[in-house]
Amino acid sequence: MKPDSGRHVKFMQLALQQAATALEQGEFPVGCIIVCKDRVVSDGHRVNTASSIGGECDHAEIVALRRLGGSPAVFDPADLTVYVTLEPCLMCFGAILIHGIRKIVYAYEDVMGGGTGCALGPLPPLYQGELEIIKGVLRSQSLKLFKEFFAGSENAYLQNTLLCRHVLEQV
Repeated sequence: MKPDSGRHVKFMQLALQQAATALEQGEFPVGCIIVCKDRVVSDGHRVNTASSIGGECDHAEIVALRRLGGSPAVFDPADLTVYVTLEPCLMCFGAILIHGIRKIVYAYEDVMGGGTGCALGPLPPLYQGELEIIKGVLRSQSLKLFKEFFAGSENAYLQNTLLCRHVLEQV
């Protein structure tokens, strides 16, 4: 990890607390923290996992971006970092980029829907620019929450998917 890995661990621990809250509420255990100059300015966790309509729009990153509030003048997007316990999907990755945020730190890879590996070059200018992605910060702690979720018989969300199998195969 980079020299600022202690800071990344500190903020990922807060994202993991959000994920644990989601799990306690029966939601898919993803948590997100948005940081500006070493200060948490927004947070969120997955909601409406079991909702059949619209639930897929309530990812932790989207919740945190909505809570960020204020006008673009309040925060310089160059000063913002998104910490999330699961690699952002395409929807969340796009929303992060549209907000002008160019630094993402995540814990666990999303082998089924992760969007951070997309080539930005062919996309319209809104999505392009320098991007820093740091992977695997507190990965094992995030994995533990996903294992607990998928092991619960009451949780039908994403059962028997590539992500579920990948999580449960991890040692």
